[in-house]
Amino acid sequence: MTLTFDTVLENLEQGRTLPASWYHDRDIAVCERDAIFRSSWQYAGCGEQVAEPGSFFSTRIGPVPVVIARDRERELRGFVNVCRHRWHVVARGSGKRNSLQCPYHAWTYGLDGRLRSAPRSDREPGFEKDELSLLPVAVAELGPLVFVNPDADAAPLADAIGDLPLQLAAGGVELARLRLRKHVPWSAEVNWKASMENYLECYHCQVAHPGLSEIVDVSADNYRLRWNGLLASQSGDPRDPAAYSGEAVQHTQYHLLFPNTTFNVELGPMNMSVDVTHATGPTSCAGFTDFYFPPELSDEVAEQLIAFANEVNDEDSGLVEGVQEGLAADMLPHGRLMTNAEHQIAAFQRLVFDAVAAA
Repeated sequence: MTLTFDTVLENLEQGRTLPASWYHDRDIAVCERDAIFRSSWQYAGCGEQVAEPGSFFSTRIGPVPVVIARDRERELRGFVNVCRHRWHVVARGSGKRNSLQCPYHAWTYGLDGRLRSAPRSDREPGFEKDELSLLPVAVAELGPLVFVNPDADAAPLADAIGDLPLQLAAGGVELARLRLRKHVPWSAEVNWKASMENYLECYHCQVAHPGLSEIVDVSADNYRLRWNGLLASQSGDPRDPAAYSGEAVQHTQYHLLFPNTTFNVELGPMNMSVDVTHATGPTSCAGFTDFYFPPELSDEVAEQLIAFANEVNDEDSGLVEGVQEGLAADMLPHGRLMTNAEHQIAAFQRLVFDAVAAA
């Protein structure tokens, strides 16, 4: 049965979830791609890759291939990484160059995005190089992190992230001191929303995350959840505060920047990991996790923190796969949220609904 938007909205307002069909419907996936992922700020990668003039790296922002470059005037620039000739991706990987050249027909672009040369264009009547620059995207930096919004006219990143920098700083994270230590790509056969929604509640933590629950107080009265604009924030205290009294991080922090970028801070030495999740189909997603630490932290301690994060992530992977299996049965039209513990999911689903309904 196809539900009208009015019915979906009524269900959301009564504490029900988005329709189960929205987690495997191809038309909804296409609509989310265009209405959400093409117009939101998302983590792109580490700024160290473009620290020097002439450096660049390529990545994807949702469905959009993007190249980030530092031009000769040290300005950070971002472009849709698609040649204006016949759509071939222009740049691959990362490196340092004076220009970006498409490998298909050698159309060559400056680091400012302007088309410099195109073979045989002098024989082409009405060929205007100035009209064939790479399409710009909005790009911004936050400490060592680079963010991109495919909408070149997007509001500033600061409007989206709100008080995230203040929360990180208050929790012992000095962004300027962090350096990328490890990059881990991953993929999953689940709808991207199921993955994000799992992140947005700790109602399941006591049951599903014994290691986390052993050291963090995840009780309903003490685990804190807050949503402000496009930023969802969670924070938890250690069960044994004395064990972390000398550490930089004495409270966990987990933040989601809608729609798909998360920031994770674990108890112990200064640390932060950033995850980005891209929808690759109605029932699949892919992304990567970047682990950041101060340079003086030993590899041994960093690997311990990474192993802890991976343990929790592996537990979550099994959970969301089980959710996707249940969704595929297509027997229950919607679920029922526990709004006292899952209000961040309710807010997330309302943002998804508003974007899809307005498309």
